[in-house]
Amino acid sequence: MFPRLPSLIAAVVAMFLLAPSACAEQAQNGSFPESFSEFDYQTTLRYSQQAIGRRLGDHRFVNAAGREVGLGDYDGQPLVIQLIFTSCYHTCSLSTQHLSRIVQIARGALGQDSFTVLTIGFDTARDTPEAMRSYARQQGVSLPDWEFLSTDQETIKALAGELGFVYYPSPRGFDHLVQASVVDQDRVIYRQVYGEVFNTPLLVEPLKQLVFGGRTEETALEALGNRVRLFCTTYDPKQDRYYFDYSLFVGMAIGALIIGSTIAFLLREFVFRRRRTRTG
Repeated sequence: MFPRLPSLIAAVVAMFLLAPSACAEQAQNGSFPESFSEFDYQTTLRYSQQAIGRRLGDHRFVNAAGREVGLGDYDGQPLVIQLIFTSCYHTCSLSTQHLSRIVQIARGALGQDSFTVLTIGFDTARDTPEAMRSYARQQGVSLPDWEFLSTDQETIKALAGELGFVYYPSPRGFDHLVQASVVDQDRVIYRQVYGEVFNTPLLVEPLKQLVFGGRTEETALEALGNRVRLFCTTYDPKQDRYYFDYSLFVGMAIGALIIGSTIAFLLREFVFRRRRTRTG
Protein backbone atom coordinates (compact mmCIF):
# COMPACT_ATOMS: atom_id res chain seq x y z
CA MET A 1 0.00 0.00 0.00
CA PHE A 2 1.26 3.47 -0.86
CA PRO A 3 -0.84 6.20 0.79
CA ARG A 4 0.28 9.82 0.60
CA LEU A 5 2.81 9.31 -2.16
CA PRO A 6 3.17 12.10 -4.71
CA SER A 7 1.38 11.37 -7.94
CA LEU A 8 4.49 10.67 -10.00
CA ILE A 9 5.91 8.25 -7.43
CA ALA A 10 2.53 6.55 -7.08
CA ALA A 11 2.37 6.02 -10.82
CA VAL A 12 5.87 4.57 -10.95
CA VAL A 13 5.18 2.27 -8.01
CA ALA A 14 1.98 1.08 -9.68
CA MET A 15 3.94 0.35 -12.83
CA PHE A 16 6.50 -1.57 -10.83
CA LEU A 17 3.81 -3.78 -9.35
CA LEU A 18 1.81 -4.68 -12.42
CA ALA A 19 3.18 -3.18 -15.59
CA PRO A 20 3.58 -5.58 -18.49
CA SER A 21 5.52 -4.74 -21.63
CA ALA A 22 4.33 -3.73 -25.08
CA CYS A 23 6.14 -2.86 -28.24
CA ALA A 24 6.73 0.85 -28.81
CA GLU A 25 4.92 0.89 -32.13
CA GLN A 26 1.74 -0.57 -30.62
CA ALA A 27 1.86 1.93 -27.76
CA GLN A 28 2.12 4.82 -30.20
CA ASN A 29 -0.75 3.83 -32.50
CA GLY A 30 -3.13 2.91 -29.66
CA SER A 31 -3.82 -0.65 -30.80
CA PHE A 32 -4.16 -3.35 -28.18
CA PRO A 33 -0.86 -5.25 -27.67
CA GLU A 34 -1.26 -8.91 -28.58
CA SER A 35 1.49 -10.36 -26.39
CA PHE A 36 4.20 -9.45 -23.91
CA SER A 37 7.45 -11.13 -23.05
CA GLU A 38 8.76 -9.03 -20.16
CA PHE A 39 7.88 -6.11 -17.95
CA ASP A 40 8.42 -2.71 -19.53
CA TYR A 41 7.21 0.00 -17.18
CA GLN A 42 7.74 3.02 -19.40
CA THR A 43 6.14 1.53 -22.51
CA THR A 44 3.09 0.38 -20.56
CA LEU A 45 2.63 3.76 -18.92
CA ARG A 46 3.07 5.51 -22.26
CA TYR A 47 0.52 3.19 -23.87
CA SER A 48 -2.01 4.01 -21.15
CA GLN A 49 -1.35 7.75 -21.15
CA GLN A 50 -1.78 7.97 -24.91
CA ALA A 51 -5.39 6.91 -24.47
CA ILE A 52 -6.19 10.30 -22.92
CA GLY A 53 -8.33 12.29 -25.32
CA ARG A 54 -9.67 9.15 -27.04
CA ARG A 55 -13.45 8.75 -27.34
CA LEU A 56 -14.90 5.42 -26.23
CA GLY A 57 -17.31 3.49 -28.41
CA ASP A 58 -20.85 2.70 -27.34
CA HIS A 59 -19.92 -0.79 -26.15
CA ARG A 60 -22.65 -3.08 -24.84
CA PHE A 61 -22.66 -4.87 -21.49
CA VAL A 62 -24.90 -6.83 -19.15
CA ASN A 63 -25.18 -5.52 -15.62
CA ALA A 64 -25.33 -7.62 -12.46
CA ALA A 65 -29.12 -7.66 -12.65
CA GLY A 66 -29.00 -9.15 -16.16
CA ARG A 67 -30.07 -5.97 -17.96
CA GLU A 68 -28.28 -4.86 -21.14
CA VAL A 69 -26.66 -1.42 -21.00
CA GLY A 70 -24.33 0.57 -23.23
CA LEU A 71 -21.72 3.23 -22.56
CA GLY A 72 -23.91 5.65 -24.48
CA ASP A 73 -26.56 5.26 -21.78
CA TYR A 74 -24.31 7.24 -19.45
CA ASP A 75 -23.62 10.16 -21.81
CA GLY A 76 -23.94 13.55 -20.14
CA GLN A 77 -22.28 12.45 -16.91
CA PRO A 78 -18.65 11.72 -15.99
CA LEU A 79 -17.65 8.08 -15.59
CA VAL A 80 -15.00 6.23 -13.63
CA ILE A 81 -14.17 2.94 -15.37
CA GLN A 82 -12.30 0.13 -13.62
CA LEU A 83 -11.44 -3.23 -15.23
CA ILE A 84 -11.01 -6.27 -12.95
CA PHE A 85 -11.31 -10.05 -12.98
CA THR A 86 -13.40 -11.64 -10.26
CA SER A 87 -11.08 -14.54 -9.46
CA CYS A 88 -8.36 -12.06 -8.44
CA TYR A 89 -8.24 -12.19 -4.64
CA HIS A 90 -5.74 -9.46 -3.87
CA THR A 91 -5.01 -6.68 -6.36
CA CYS A 92 -8.51 -6.28 -7.79
CA SER A 93 -10.22 -6.56 -4.40
CA LEU A 94 -7.89 -4.03 -2.81
CA SER A 95 -8.24 -1.59 -5.70
CA THR A 96 -12.06 -1.82 -5.69
CA GLN A 97 -12.28 -1.35 -1.92
CA HIS A 98 -9.97 1.65 -2.10
CA LEU A 99 -11.92 3.07 -5.03
CA SER A 100 -15.11 2.72 -3.00
CA ARG A 101 -13.67 4.86 -0.22
CA ILE A 102 -12.54 7.57 -2.64
CA VAL A 103 -15.87 7.53 -4.47
CA GLN A 104 -17.70 8.23 -1.22
CA ILE A 105 -15.39 11.18 -0.51
CA ALA A 106 -15.89 12.48 -4.05
CA ARG A 107 -19.67 12.23 -3.91
CA GLY A 108 -19.73 13.96 -0.55
CA ALA A 109 -18.04 16.94 -2.20
CA LEU A 110 -19.47 16.87 -5.72
CA GLY A 111 -22.97 15.46 -5.21
CA GLN A 112 -24.35 11.97 -4.75
CA ASP A 113 -25.45 11.68 -8.40
CA SER A 114 -22.58 13.65 -9.94
CA PHE A 115 -20.86 10.71 -11.66
CA THR A 116 -21.20 6.98 -12.31
CA VAL A 117 -18.70 4.17 -11.64
CA LEU A 118 -18.44 1.14 -13.93
CA THR A 119 -16.50 -1.94 -12.79
CA ILE A 120 -16.13 -4.28 -15.76
CA GLY A 121 -14.96 -7.89 -15.68
CA PHE A 122 -12.41 -8.62 -18.40
CA ASP A 123 -12.16 -12.39 -17.79
CA THR A 124 -15.19 -13.01 -19.97
CA ALA A 125 -15.25 -16.79 -19.41
CA ARG A 126 -15.78 -16.33 -15.65
CA ASP A 127 -16.96 -12.76 -15.07
CA THR A 128 -20.65 -13.45 -15.58
CA PRO A 129 -23.38 -11.20 -14.15
CA GLU A 130 -23.66 -13.60 -11.21
CA ALA A 131 -19.91 -13.48 -10.60
CA MET A 132 -19.89 -9.68 -10.82
CA ARG A 133 -22.79 -9.47 -8.38
CA SER A 134 -20.93 -11.75 -5.96
CA TYR A 135 -17.73 -9.72 -6.41
CA ALA A 136 -19.54 -6.48 -5.54
CA ARG A 137 -20.99 -8.08 -2.42
CA GLN A 138 -17.57 -9.43 -1.35
CA GLN A 139 -16.02 -5.96 -1.68
CA GLY A 140 -18.85 -4.39 0.29
CA VAL A 141 -19.88 -2.12 -2.57
CA SER A 142 -23.57 -1.23 -2.63
CA LEU A 143 -23.37 2.42 -3.66
CA PRO A 144 -25.92 3.87 -6.09
CA ASP A 145 -24.76 4.66 -9.63
CA TRP A 146 -22.07 1.97 -9.46
CA GLU A 147 -22.57 -0.79 -12.02
CA PHE A 148 -20.77 -4.15 -12.20
CA LEU A 149 -20.77 -5.23 -15.85
CA SER A 150 -20.05 -8.30 -17.97
CA THR A 151 -19.48 -8.59 -21.70
CA ASP A 152 -17.88 -10.71 -24.44
CA GLN A 153 -14.22 -11.05 -25.36
CA GLU A 154 -14.47 -8.96 -28.52
CA THR A 155 -15.95 -6.04 -26.60
CA ILE A 156 -13.34 -6.29 -23.84
CA LYS A 157 -10.52 -6.30 -26.37
CA ALA A 158 -11.91 -3.21 -28.09
CA LEU A 159 -12.58 -1.38 -24.82
CA ALA A 160 -9.18 -2.25 -23.34
CA GLY A 161 -7.49 -0.92 -26.46
CA GLU A 162 -9.40 2.35 -26.23
CA LEU A 163 -8.68 2.71 -22.50
CA GLY A 164 -4.99 1.83 -22.83
CA PHE A 165 -5.59 -0.98 -20.36
CA VAL A 166 -3.01 -3.80 -20.52
CA TYR A 167 -3.71 -7.37 -19.38
CA TYR A 168 -2.51 -10.85 -20.32
CA PRO A 169 -2.74 -14.41 -18.96
CA SER A 170 -0.24 -15.46 -16.31
CA PRO A 171 0.12 -18.27 -13.72
CA ARG A 172 -1.80 -16.03 -11.31
CA GLY A 173 -4.71 -15.74 -13.74
CA PHE A 174 -3.86 -12.39 -15.32
CA ASP A 175 -1.24 -9.72 -14.96
CA HIS A 176 -2.73 -6.32 -15.64
CA LEU A 177 -2.34 -2.63 -15.26
CA VAL A 178 -4.10 -1.30 -12.14
CA GLN A 179 -5.93 1.63 -13.61
CA ALA A 180 -9.05 3.73 -13.15
CA SER A 181 -10.04 5.87 -16.12
CA VAL A 182 -11.91 9.15 -15.67
CA VAL A 183 -14.14 9.73 -18.69
CA ASP A 184 -15.95 12.99 -19.45
CA GLN A 185 -19.60 13.60 -20.31
CA ASP A 186 -18.94 12.88 -24.00
CA ARG A 187 -17.17 9.54 -23.40
CA VAL A 188 -13.70 11.04 -23.91
CA ILE A 189 -10.92 9.78 -21.62
CA TYR A 190 -9.92 12.70 -19.40
CA ARG A 191 -7.47 11.26 -16.85
CA GLN A 192 -5.83 7.97 -15.84
CA VAL A 193 -5.25 7.04 -12.19
CA TYR A 194 -2.89 4.19 -11.29
CA GLY A 195 -2.28 1.85 -8.39
CA GLU A 196 -4.12 -0.32 -5.91
CA VAL A 197 -4.23 2.72 -3.64
CA PHE A 198 -3.69 6.35 -4.58
CA ASN A 199 -3.99 9.80 -3.07
CA THR A 200 -7.58 11.04 -2.92
CA PRO A 201 -7.10 14.18 -5.10
CA LEU A 202 -5.76 12.10 -8.00
CA LEU A 203 -9.32 10.92 -8.68
CA VAL A 204 -11.43 13.67 -7.12
CA GLU A 205 -9.71 16.66 -8.78
CA PRO A 206 -10.40 15.58 -12.38
CA LEU A 207 -13.96 14.66 -11.41
CA LYS A 208 -14.37 18.07 -9.78
CA GLN A 209 -13.17 19.74 -12.98
CA LEU A 210 -15.65 17.76 -15.05
CA VAL A 211 -18.61 18.19 -12.70
CA PHE A 212 -18.10 21.91 -12.03
CA GLY A 213 -16.17 22.83 -15.17
CA GLY A 214 -19.16 23.96 -17.18
CA ARG A 215 -21.43 22.43 -19.80
CA THR A 216 -23.07 23.99 -22.80
CA GLU A 217 -26.60 23.42 -21.47
CA GLU A 218 -25.97 25.39 -18.26
CA THR A 219 -27.76 28.65 -17.58
CA ALA A 220 -25.64 31.67 -16.69
CA LEU A 221 -26.64 31.34 -13.02
CA GLU A 222 -25.78 27.62 -12.95
CA ALA A 223 -22.45 28.30 -14.62
CA LEU A 224 -21.60 30.97 -12.05
CA GLY A 225 -22.54 28.67 -9.17
CA ASN A 226 -20.42 25.84 -10.57
CA ARG A 227 -17.43 28.14 -11.06
CA VAL A 228 -17.69 29.17 -7.43
CA ARG A 229 -17.91 25.54 -6.30
CA LEU A 230 -14.98 24.58 -8.52
CA PHE A 231 -12.81 27.29 -7.01
CA CYS A 232 -13.93 26.91 -3.39
CA THR A 233 -14.17 23.11 -2.99
CA THR A 234 -10.92 22.41 -1.16
CA TYR A 235 -9.08 19.29 -0.05
CA ASP A 236 -7.98 18.87 3.58
CA PRO A 237 -5.10 16.33 3.60
CA LYS A 238 -5.17 15.97 7.38
CA GLN A 239 -8.76 14.73 7.40
CA ASP A 240 -8.64 13.29 3.86
CA ARG A 241 -11.83 15.03 2.83
CA TYR A 242 -13.15 17.89 0.70
CA TYR A 243 -15.08 20.85 2.06
CA PHE A 244 -16.49 24.12 0.76
CA ASP A 245 -14.19 26.95 1.86
CA TYR A 246 -16.33 29.94 2.86
CA SER A 247 -13.30 31.98 3.91
CA LEU A 248 -12.91 33.31 0.36
CA PHE A 249 -16.38 34.86 0.50
CA VAL A 250 -15.78 36.23 3.97
CA GLY A 251 -12.57 37.86 2.74
CA MET A 252 -14.29 39.22 -0.34
CA ALA A 253 -17.14 40.60 1.77
CA ILE A 254 -14.73 42.29 4.18
CA GLY A 255 -12.72 43.69 1.29
CA ALA A 256 -15.87 44.98 -0.43
CA LEU A 257 -17.03 46.56 2.86
CA ILE A 258 -13.70 48.33 3.35
CA ILE A 259 -13.61 49.57 -0.23
CA GLY A 260 -17.26 50.69 -0.09
CA SER A 261 -16.69 52.50 3.22
CA THR A 262 -13.62 54.23 1.86
CA ILE A 263 -15.46 55.37 -1.27
CA ALA A 264 -18.41 56.60 0.81
CA PHE A 265 -16.07 58.52 3.13
CA LEU A 266 -14.25 60.17 0.23
CA LEU A 267 -17.50 61.14 -1.48
CA ARG A 268 -18.86 62.59 1.73
CA GLU A 269 -15.67 64.60 2.26
CA PHE A 270 -15.75 65.80 -1.34
CA VAL A 271 -19.37 66.97 -1.05
CA PHE A 272 -18.72 68.58 2.35
CA ARG A 273 -15.70 70.55 1.05
CA ARG A 274 -17.58 71.76 -2.02
CA ARG A 275 -20.38 73.04 0.17
CA ARG A 276 -17.91 74.84 2.41
CA THR A 277 -16.25 76.41 -0.61
CA ARG A 278 -19.59 77.68 -1.96
CA THR A 279 -20.72 79.12 1.39
CA GLY A 280 -17.32 80.64 2.05
